Amino acid sequence: MREIKISEIKGIKIGHAQNLEGATGCTAIICEDGAVAGVDVRGGGPASRETELLKPVNMVQQIHCVMLSGGSAYGLAAGDGAMQFLEERGAGFDVGVGVVPIVCGASLFDLVVGDAKCRPDKAMGYEACKAAGANEPGEGNVGAGTGASIGKFLGPDRMMKSGLGIYAVQLGQVQCGAVVAVNALGDVIDYDTGKRIAGILSEDKTSLASTESIMYQEIGKQRNVFSGNTTIGCIITNAILTKNQANKLASIAHNGYAKAISPVHTSADGDTIFVMSTGEVEVGPDALGALATEVMARAICRGVKAAESAYGLKAAKDFE
Repeated sequence: MREIKISEIKGIKIGHAQNLEGATGCTAIICEDGAVAGVDVRGGGPASRETELLKPVNMVQQIHCVMLSGGSAYGLAAGDGAMQFLEERGAGFDVGVGVVPIVCGASLFDLVVGDAKCRPDKAMGYEACKAAGANEPGEGNVGAGTGASIGKFLGPDRMMKSGLGIYAVQLGQVQCGAVVAVNALGDVIDYDTGKRIAGILSEDKTSLASTESIMYQEIGKQRNVFSGNTTIGCIITNAILTKNQANKLASIAHNGYAKAISPVHTSADGDTIFVMSTGEVEVGPDALGALATEVMARAICRGVKAAESAYGLKAAKDFE
């Protein structure tokens, strides 16, 4: 197994757009020729677009873009920019009188980090699509990770800056990568060492505390936890998958969240994972599930490690 650039997965283009002052952005993952797709939404507070059509019983078999964005539910508007961009290029589901691009998406909550009135919109979504494929996509404080933060159980005062992470590998002829914007209620755990690398700060903000331990101490209390979190990501692969298999892979890939985020899938998170498959090589589904779990966990760690301190929030780099 070797690490590759995610741009090496043919047929997939990724682009970011962001407003650094407003602390929000979006990330477009485009497959103009169409990708077999699936999704698994967990946690109690999702903001999502076109997830229903990914159910195996429904008609559409391929999608053309996954749009990850900040802005909470407002940020779903970024998907409209992707629809315009793809329609202009003739990419979409043929309906006889034209094409309808199938754009799925999910949004995370970043409204408390920067300007709450600054949200990804149609224009920003279009810009992310225009940027797709021009350069290797960046990580950290870019795209959907621009306003991402973690460790929020005790509110904004003790949370840390997070970001967007990307990781991809090739095993034989099979390629598998992950793009993820890390905006969890909980803490992030290093995949290799098992050590906490970012999350809730100690009371004096000079070290890391443990969200899980704090939760245990308050197990008898009904705390109104800081709401609006959500880690959103996409597994990208060149494997040949059915729609059923893509949905199952999205479900398995949540194990990557569980390996890297503690606690995960809380009632205040809307954790979502999409899958996009370009359908080029045969694969063993269980082996691909294990691979997707690893690349997702590593992408989460990369997003946290790449983040820069901003908006008054410390980042993992500040504790190296």
